[in-house]
Amino acid sequence: MINRIRELRKTKKMSQEILANKCDVSRQTINAIENNKYDPSLVLAFKIASTLNITVDDLFQFQLEEKSQEET
Repeated sequence: MINRIRELRKTKKMSQEILANKCDVSRQTINAIENNKYDPSLVLAFKIASTLNITVDDLFQFQLEEKSQEET
């Protein structure tokens, strides 16, 4: 899943720590989501989107993983 959290957070001059506090998670969680190492729960996705004043659809984009030649 691709997200625009870092881009939108920086536009609003918001640190990871501030966003994390507003969403009741750790800074490490926000960092992991921004770096595509963790997919947030639906509730957290809505909290982040609301805090950044954007829709979940505009914040996250689902991307299908392509199958390797071996899998086809």
